[in-house]
Amino acid sequence: MSSHPAGGTAGVGDPPLLNIANALTVLRLLLVPVFVVALFVDGGEDVVWRLVAFAVFVIAAATDRLDGQLARSRGLVTWFGALVDPIADKALMGAALIGLSILGVLPWWVTIVIVVRELGITALRFVVIRRRGVIPASRGGKAKTVAQTVAIGLFLLPLAELLGPGTAAATAVLVLQWAVMAVALVLTVVTGADYVRKAVRPRPA
Repeated sequence: MSSHPAGGTAGVGDPPLLNIANALTVLRLLLVPVFVVALFVDGGEDVVWRLVAFAVFVIAAATDRLDGQLARSRGLVTWFGALVDPIADKALMGAALIGLSILGVLPWWVTIVIVVRELGITALRFVVIRRRGVIPASRGGKAKTVAQTVAIGLFLLPLAELLGPGTAAATAVLVLQWAVMAVALVLTVVTGADYVRKAVRPRPA
């Protein structure tokens, strides 16, 4: 979520740090190790635990959208959310990508492209905020997040095992997984380049 302001300290009239939006953000962060443990049970080959890992990932990802909506609609925007929210986001997505690559489900180059882009843009965002304020999230950026989440979710699901390895259904699923991941990769690179362009563009007088 990007609704929290960056930096600053609490002042008179500011929302309390202990609120539902921040609680959801912390919950997402706490779910990351739970997700990792579930993913690696029996070397990632246990179908039931892979389904558990998928469920935890979906729940954690859902809190990202929900906490942002609550923060905006209820006036619960805090500096704590601005600090912890991106950490929780990157921890979840990074853990999923790295975990899938360790298990051999996802090529390392895919993980590297996405993780480097996300960490790089996050670092640039903090620099830009200090220099010229927040650059609003674009539609492409939001679409990128959705595409990444769906793509990772598809790779987390043990669909080949459930449908039967080598079957036509399993092959169709593989095509679908890579089609969505291809869209996610394109959006990852394009929106990253667009953010850099906006960040280095001279600020209007």
